[in-house]
Amino acid sequence: MPRMELTFHTLDVFTDRLFTGNPLAVVRDADALTTEQMQAVAREFNLSETVFFQKPENPAHTAKVRIFTPGAEIPFAGHPTIGAAILAARLKAPDPNSDLDCIIALEQKIGIVRVGVRLRKDQVAYAEFDAPKLPEEETSLPPVEMLAAAVGLLPREIGFANHRPTRFAAGNSFAFVPVASLEEMGRARVNSQHWQTAVAGQGFVGVYLYCRETVHTTSHFHARMFAPDVGIAEDPATGSAAVTFAGVIQKFDALPDGHHKRIIEQGYEMGRPSIISLALDVAGGRLRNVRIGGSAVCVTEGRITI
Repeated sequence: MPRMELTFHTLDVFTDRLFTGNPLAVVRDADALTTEQMQAVAREFNLSETVFFQKPENPAHTAKVRIFTPGAEIPFAGHPTIGAAILAARLKAPDPNSDLDCIIALEQKIGIVRVGVRLRKDQVAYAEFDAPKLPEEETSLPPVEMLAAAVGLLPREIGFANHRPTRFAAGNSFAFVPVASLEEMGRARVNSQHWQTAVAGQGFVGVYLYCRETVHTTSHFHARMFAPDVGIAEDPATGSAAVTFAGVIQKFDALPDGHHKRIIEQGYEMGRPSIISLALDVAGGRLRNVRIGGSAVCVTEGRITI
């Protein structure tokens, strides 16, 4: 059987510095790969997600993308969307040092995601997009005692102010667990035995811990996300969870009508600090739009033979 040689790139996403943020691998011209081959390549890269570029079904769009964790294909993810769009914009730029503002249309399993990308000669690339789905609350959630045990904490360390554990979905479903302080956030660890009892088989991607105490004064929330069931022990930055977290913010903080910006820091406990920009539009007391943004830097380019 003939072997294929494909170009790949890696980027660090939700950061403006190399070797921080959330790493992403992007494999180009992957039309001939089977699903099984894509999954094998994602396991080999062993990053939170690997993206595969294919020809778009609609020629007016930039690319069809498929997104894989080391353990499964997923319909949507934030940091692959940001990273893939920035790479696609760089590939279409006539000059690598040119300034460019463009819309990158990515065909994902969740639908068409249009990403605004800004490239500047002397600045780190930035991208943002409107969430393809608004977050919706789901009802099924393990008791707080079981959730706390699954992440190595005590029940009294869960919750602050009026925030309590909840579950929301916007393409991907997450359990959102408020934690009292940064100290407790730093002690959180997946307890495999309790995780299997409380979380495995519940139908959500992972457990997203958050607190209001932050490392940087410019941030509004500090977060961690564990998803061992899809091959992610811990994620340095989770864009899809941040999109879904907008529902949590509106539920408990009841933002007034208008435009609101929230900065989420993540990945600090992993040595991969990341910054996610989240914008929420509220009208009539309800969430009407969610936009997520972040920077990304290109790290490597190479060839993979399959």
